[in-house]
Amino acid sequence: MLVHIPKVLTADEVAYFRQILEQQSWVDGKVTAGDQSAKAKYNLQIPQESEASKHLGDLILQALGRNPVFHSAALPLRVYPPLFNRYDQGMQFDMHVDNAIRPVPDTGFRVRTDVSSTLFLSGPDEYDGGELVIQDTYGQQTVKLPAGDMVVYPSTSLHAVSPITRGSRWASFFWTQSMVRDDTQRALLYQFDRAIMETRQSLPDNHSAVLGLTATYHNLMRQWAEL
Repeated sequence: MLVHIPKVLTADEVAYFRQILEQQSWVDGKVTAGDQSAKAKYNLQIPQESEASKHLGDLILQALGRNPVFHSAALPLRVYPPLFNRYDQGMQFDMHVDNAIRPVPDTGFRVRTDVSSTLFLSGPDEYDGGELVIQDTYGQQTVKLPAGDMVVYPSTSLHAVSPITRGSRWASFFWTQSMVRDDTQRALLYQFDRAIMETRQSLPDNHSAVLGLTATYHNLMRQWAEL
């Protein structure tokens, strides 16, 4: 399931992020890649342990906390601290799959990567190429979103970033361990939740249809969730 989540960050927040990131020293993006992915990865990142990465990552986590679409689509249990990358002209990331387990630095915790997220920090007019290419059950999809928008998709998907031919593409990326491991079950729950929201717009919350749908949703969560 691929979900586009608009305006996770406001225009002012994006501008603040860009101002901070422009002052950072960027390093080879291979530092956070697995052995196989490192051979396909050609981009830059700011060091994960830097104060800027931690500060901006915390701001993203706060934005996610107030975003109901992210919660509905990802059903987050744990979110890996957001990272920041940059693709300049000639850079790309060939087709790959994300590591299944990622240790969180300096914590002793591990995150199972169920859901991958890319939060765009550059507008589509700032670069050519650089599309996020995702292979899922519906075939190959190409994603290039406005700055501040985010896409979430199953971490099991093969995906790539096409070569940059002009400009520079900046983004944040991270992974979520979901309460519901299976993508098909997550998709059903997401669609169910959206249907409940639409139903509540025309019927009162104490209507039998709303109560029945809500009860079924939570009973499915009870059956499928892992905590």
